This record gives sequence, C-alpha cells and structure tokens, in this order.
Amino acid sequence: MSTAQHAEPAVTTPPAPGPAKETDGRTRQRPLVVRLLARPEVGVFLGAVAVFVFFLIVAPPVRDGSSMANVLYQSSTIGIMALPVALLMIGGEFDLSSGVAVITSALTASMLAYQLSMNIWVGVIAALVVSLAVGFLNGWLVVRTGLPSFLITLGTFLILQGVNLAITKLVTGNVATDDISNMDGFGQAKSLFSSSFDIGGVDVKVTVVWWLGFAVLATWVLLRTRYGNWVFAVGGNKDSARAVGVPVTFTKISLFMLVGFGAWFVGMHQLFAFNTVQSGEGVGQELIYISAAVIGGCLLTGGAGSAIGPVFGAFMFGMVQQGIVYAGWNPDWFKAFLGVMLLGAVMINLWIQRSATRR
Repeated sequence: MSTAQHAEPAVTTPPAPGPAKETDGRTRQRPLVVRLLARPEVGVFLGAVAVFVFFLIVAPPVRDGSSMANVLYQSSTIGIMALPVALLMIGGEFDLSSGVAVITSALTASMLAYQLSMNIWVGVIAALVVSLAVGFLNGWLVVRTGLPSFLITLGTFLILQGVNLAITKLVTGNVATDDISNMDGFGQAKSLFSSSFDIGGVDVKVTVVWWLGFAVLATWVLLRTRYGNWVFAVGGNKDSARAVGVPVTFTKISLFMLVGFGAWFVGMHQLFAFNTVQSGEGVGQELIYISAAVIGGCLLTGGAGSAIGPVFGAFMFGMVQQGIVYAGWNPDWFKAFLGVMLLGAVMINLWIQRSATRR
C-alpha cells in the first residue's frame, strides 16, 4: 500500500507595509503659482502691468495712441542698451561707461564725417569700430588684470567723459557738433536708425522694432546656443567654467563688445534723430541701463537672468518717465520712482534666491 503525499500550498504572507513616506520642504513640489512667481520675468511683468494700469488711471492722456507710442519709444531707447548690459551682468560683470559710450559713438560719427566732408556712412562705420574697440579694451583689462569691472569701467567712464568734452571743443569750438542733416547719406542712415512708420494713424519709431527684434535674438542666444550656456557659466563660476572647457576670456570680452555695439546703435539713433550731439550728455544713463536689467531679474552676482525681463524693466522706465509728464507732475519725481522700483526689484531677487536655495 502506497501512501500518497499531497504538497500543501505554500502560504505567503504579504510583507507589512513600511512607515509612510514623509515629505519635507526639500521633496514637496511647490504650487504652480508659487513656481511662476519665482520666475523673475513673471515678477517684472506683473510690475509693468501694475505701473501701466496706475498711469492709465491717474494720467488720462496715456490712453491716447500717440502717447503710448511715445512711451514705447522712450522704452526702446533704454531697452536697446539694457539688453547687452543685462547679458554682461548675467556674465558676472558691469559696465559703468555705457552711458557716455553712447555719446562717444555719436560724436565720432558726426565729427569725423563733417570735418572731413565725407559721406556720413564713413563716420557711422568708424563709430562702430571705436565702440567695439572700447568694449574690447574694457573686457581685455578685466580679464588680464583680474580687477573688478566696476573699477575698470569707472576709469573708462571718466576717460570718455573728458575726451568727449575736450575733443569736441577742440574740433568744433563748441560743446556740440555741427548739424549734419545736409550731408551725403544722411537720409539713408536716418531711415535705418531713426525713422518712423504709421500704424492706425499713430507714428511709431523704428527703434521699437529694433528693440523687440534684439530682445528675441538675445533670448534665442541665451536659451538655444552654446554661447548662451557660456554666458551663464562664466557668470556663475568662471573657474568651474574654465575647468569644463568654456572659453572664459572670449566670452567676457565679447560681452563687453556687445555693450559697445549697443552704445553704437543708440548713439547713431540719437545723432540722426537730432542731427547734432551735446558732448556732455550720457552721464547717469549707465545707471538707468543697469537698473532696467536688475529690475528685469538679472542678479547682481551674475549667473542668472534673462533677456525678456529687461524688456519689461525698460518698459517700466519709459512708462514712469512719460506717465509723470502726462499726469502733470514734477518730472523730478522720476528719480524717486526709479529708486522705489530698483529697491523693490532687489528685494524680489533676494526672495527668489532664498526660495531657490531653501531646504
């Protein structure tokens, strides 16, 4: 008789569930609204909307199409320079000579062409070479000496300011250049740098188109090209950037030269808009450009920022500058508004930094 053995099915006991996974501030995902507000571009956009609505209420003339065209024009003359200044700040540097460099460019084009009785385009090209050379010199000195760009460009600022006044007086016998409106090539240059076109019966300056076009180009460069990665890298930590193969010297010098290009373009606009240039102008404008970049979200420490933010920052400047006039207030209040906007932007940037590094 055989005994049949039946294997009993194995009984498996499911493992006891472990303790619930705890989350803290490091792993918990922040709400979408908080993450959006942490973007500096969003913050400055909301600020620009608030300023716009404020002046729509207190200054009824702002609602007119021609008034808005003036606001955009004022914003564009600031914004064109604020863009390369912002890129330079993302790269970890400053340029205090950018304001007087605009006047240096305009003076070079005007006096060279007028005094030598040459086509105005010769002066325009010569001014471009001078502006790029000034930017190259600033960048080269910063890289070679290791001194802060604040000190280097402060020296350049003083040199250009003195040269502008001294050479203009020496050549023209006055503090302003001669009228160039009758020179060969003036009409072509004016159409490129300082013309206007009609939209719905409102004259819009071509600088607005250039401003927005440069902003799109700068955004593409920062976000979609290798050069944009280099800019962020050298602004964050140049030694680490150099260790991974980033050409730090080239990047920094080229950023200073971009500021020189911006100074040339704005200088040409001023020259062909007014036909003459006052040699003592430009002082203080560098603070406007830097402030527009800071309000736009560029950190003073470098390594962070965008090209879109300074567009809204420049618009806020233009809106306040023209809005005060349309409201009938004392224009001296513009500086007070400027200080308030700058302090507010710095506080917001500080909050963003702390939020990004919070653990």
